[in-house]
Amino acid sequence: MTETATPAPHPSHGTPTAPRVTVRGEAHLEVDPEIARIAVTLTARNTDRRTTLDDLTRRNATTLDLIKGYGDAVEKLETGTLTIRPELARHGRGERIRAYHGSIQLTATLSDFTVLGELVARLADQELIRVDGPWWALRPTSPHHAAARRQAVQEALQRAREYAEALDTRIGALLELSDTGSVGGATFATATYGGAGAFRSARAEGAAEAVPIDLEPVRQNVDAQVEAAFTLIPPNLG
Repeated sequence: MTETATPAPHPSHGTPTAPRVTVRGEAHLEVDPEIARIAVTLTARNTDRRTTLDDLTRRNATTLDLIKGYGDAVEKLETGTLTIRPELARHGRGERIRAYHGSIQLTATLSDFTVLGELVARLADQELIRVDGPWWALRPTSPHHAAARRQAVQEALQRAREYAEALDTRIGALLELSDTGSVGGATFATATYGGAGAFRSARAEGAAEAVPIDLEPVRQNVDAQVEAAFTLIPPNLG
């Protein structure tokens, strides 16, 4: 039985018969965001615990219906923390409860930015609601990440070829390729509407709809870095 010889591995360092060149490739892209996230905090306060919970439940249902009304423009809608806590009186003996505070946190992810300003304005115009955001970002599966990695590899290959040309030779085999960093940077630009201590009361019957807020998407930075090692055809240095 004849065994096939296994090629000897390349040494981790260069030799006179197999010079090694190690280069770095980088890519820096600036692209439009693909999604925007907003955080919505619903609150309720009453001296009666059950009334506080009922008010919070009603506002939550109204807000969910409002957000879901935008259909496919909303990619994801999630409910976070729900809190009901008592507020104790500052004076007097014993643990006398002065009021109950309730809150629910929602997070909405949108891909259609044409309705984002309208949704934010309508949410901020509701009773006892705080809106934070937007936070602009790329999806984890965005093709921009792959494009940056390809560009970084091409730059590393081009650098290796330039070093080889400087020695009047050419590159041989690829020995190693390492991903030293890929960042799909979420560039933040945030605002708060109806902030803490400035909660809105119910709108008057027949009041005009809130005017959409003009929100300009923030471009995102996508970076990729690789290190690549190649062998060189031994140059003639004579």
